[in-house]
Amino acid sequence: MSDNDGTISVEVRDHILIMGIDRPAKYNGFTPEMMEHLIEAYTRLDTDDDLWVGVLFGHGEHFTAGLDLPRWTSGMSTGSRREDSAGHVDPTALGRACAKPIVSAVHGITFTIGIELMLGGDIVVAADDCRFSQLEPKRGIHATGGATIRFVERGGWGNAMYHLLTSDEFGSEEARRVGLVQEVVPAGTELDRALELASIICEGAPLAVQATKASSKRFVHEGFDAAVAAFGPTQTKLMASDDAREGVSSFVERRSAVFKGR
Repeated sequence: MSDNDGTISVEVRDHILIMGIDRPAKYNGFTPEMMEHLIEAYTRLDTDDDLWVGVLFGHGEHFTAGLDLPRWTSGMSTGSRREDSAGHVDPTALGRACAKPIVSAVHGITFTIGIELMLGGDIVVAADDCRFSQLEPKRGIHATGGATIRFVERGGWGNAMYHLLTSDEFGSEEARRVGLVQEVVPAGTELDRALELASIICEGAPLAVQATKASSKRFVHEGFDAAVAAFGPTQTKLMASDDAREGVSSFVERRSAVFKGR
């Protein structure tokens, strides 16, 4: 691998896996090699019981300028998706999604795949200097990493079409207005805030946190009846865990719970 291919930095901090898009000399333009590394990181997060939350950020002055298109044209021509690797997690959550929560910290230029990666996660903290654009139509292609779906899910049809069809550039406050972003913070503090949120999530029992995310995703993908039908069996399973017993004990003893993920 050459330096020009870029990489994904990985750091473990307590129960948090911190993943950094690392090709700052090229505005973190995404290469196929970087996607492979991100798939590996997301799969590690999903399968390691000691990792409870993921945080995604970008090194340098920008989150990502989007796909490095010349590096992707071969795959696009054949219709293949690198994220389809068997048994691995898809960072855009179009295939196998990560069961653990993911908080994205975005800043500066956040184009195309950058938007799709943050929307493939769960919570987005945006710096107030963000520049967003889903500009694929201006390159003769259309978004295939989830934007055409999640813009509609989170922002509604009109807001989605406004930004997807015009390929315009918009800022953090507009992204928050339409539901793509949950918090806007001063530039330079977005990663700290994302890590703070991840730490707060880690205060909950990890199995219960994962079950909560799974319930909401079940509603989105399978509907109301399926989500309700799973409440009882899921709760029964959780109540058999050591963490549920610890949760009850901490309530009775009026102390903070110490969860183990078991």
